[in-house]
Amino acid sequence: MLRSGGRLFLVLSGLLLTGCLYHFAGGGLPPHIKTVAVLPFDNETPQPTLQRELYDLMRRDVENRLGLREAAEGKADAIVRGKILRYDPDIPAAYSADRNSQATSTERKLQITLDVEIVDQTTGRTLWTRKGMLEEGTYAERSEADGRKQALTKVVNDIIAGAQSQW
Repeated sequence: MLRSGGRLFLVLSGLLLTGCLYHFAGGGLPPHIKTVAVLPFDNETPQPTLQRELYDLMRRDVENRLGLREAAEGKADAIVRGKILRYDPDIPAAYSADRNSQATSTERKLQITLDVEIVDQTTGRTLWTRKGMLEEGTYAERSEADGRKQALTKVVNDIIAGAQSQW
């Protein structure tokens, strides 16, 4: 009797383990997606460098972190495209006061809002989309470029995470 109880335990353990492995194996892009084209995002902001900065970060990280090869738009299995909707720099984030109780900003933040989608060009299906994605970066006075890089890095991280967990 003890022997059959041990066998039952092993069978149930095996089924449980198989179920867990199946559950954790999900995510990622479909297996036929091997190449990607990252398109320059439309830029509806007055900040002209945003488009290029985001494009460069996206191309580097999509290839390195998702393991996809870059391809021309017409030959790629998937495309990443989007629109930069808003760029709000110079938002006071931290203050200090001098002897005369004059408050001055010591840290600022900026916000970037955009729409993004990843499209499977083989099927025409949208694999992942995010409308109104908002990211922030903080920076010291007169260091806006640092805050912009921080916010754009967060945007790219969100897109990569979305692509990896889209199922």
